[in-house]
Amino acid sequence: MPDVHQPGACDAPLPARLLRFLTTFPLPAALPDHVQAYSPYQDPVPRQLLTEFAGRYYPGERPRVALLGINPGRLGNGRTGVAFTDPVALQDVCGIPNELPRQREPSSQFVYQVVAALGGPTAFYQHFFLGSLYPLVLLREGKNYNYYDTPALQTALEPAIRDSLQRQVHELGLARHAAVCLGRRNALLLHRLNDELGLFEQIHVLDHPRYLMQYRRRELPQHVARYVEVLGECVGMWQM
Repeated sequence: MPDVHQPGACDAPLPARLLRFLTTFPLPAALPDHVQAYSPYQDPVPRQLLTEFAGRYYPGERPRVALLGINPGRLGNGRTGVAFTDPVALQDVCGIPNELPRQREPSSQFVYQVVAALGGPTAFYQHFFLGSLYPLVLLREGKNYNYYDTPALQTALEPAIRDSLQRQVHELGLARHAAVCLGRRNALLLHRLNDELGLFEQIHVLDHPRYLMQYRRRELPQHVARYVEVLGECVGMWQM
């Protein structure tokens, strides 16, 4: 883990620190099970879109409550550089024009229902930070893959995930009183690493947006309400 106390580690504005974290996060050596990792942030288009997004929605130095997913998908974050944000949401909701294919991504669709229920992107991102345990896209045979889909892959990536969590908390100045884990299998590793590292006082676990869109679509209003309830509790705890 980088020494966050070294000169320049935490002295820049949050948008610059976020861009530095993501653009410098190292690609892994060869991964097991024919899995490949790639960084969207080596591509100038998602790097520029993230720069515009972060400058608009992550101003100031107030610690934000982290919502942490698994690892980015190729059609949302993989194209836009922005967590849980597909090209349509980036332009139509966040107001950042782009020339990417107007293709929706299920997780992004759900997340932006939650964002709307909490007052829109300006209000939402004032309090919350969207990210992932592992910040790089994982693919197998050209399709999205999760870091936990095979034991060998999780074992290979666990040191990098540990580093990712520490860097996000310390370099980005995330809130420490609470975090939100997106995905119940994802929570198994986050709880274990948090017990080891002591990063968050409390972790709330919610069903992953992709799971809800795929298997619980008829119940989406209830799940949006559940997200709003939990996120409201996180902010309320902070303000007590």
